[in-house]
Amino acid sequence: MPFVVTESCIKCKYTDCVEVCPVDCFHEGPNMLVIDPDECIDCTLCEPECPVEAIMSDEDVPDDMQAFIELNAELSKDWPVINETKPAPDDADDWKDKTGKLELLER
Repeated sequence: MPFVVTESCIKCKYTDCVEVCPVDCFHEGPNMLVIDPDECIDCTLCEPECPVEAIMSDEDVPDDMQAFIELNAELSKDWPVINETKPAPDDADDWKDKTGKLELLER
């Protein structure tokens, strides 16, 4: 049961989660993070660190966000590993509560 980064991360990209990951399974894209499901060991350390609650178990992903399970697997193959906290985008707080952001995902 790997963890998944969902829509709330798009354009927020807080990186609080990456430093607690013991296996470096986070990957960084232009405006979102993803988790490599093959590397994730389900330790749950990252989930409470996310200030926008974008991280959840793949079993808990709501029906309207199921596409993010596959997106995490796909994009983690192409994006580089991130294992150090970076500043969030200046406008991250403006985006944290918005929905319907999938079309804004930059690959």
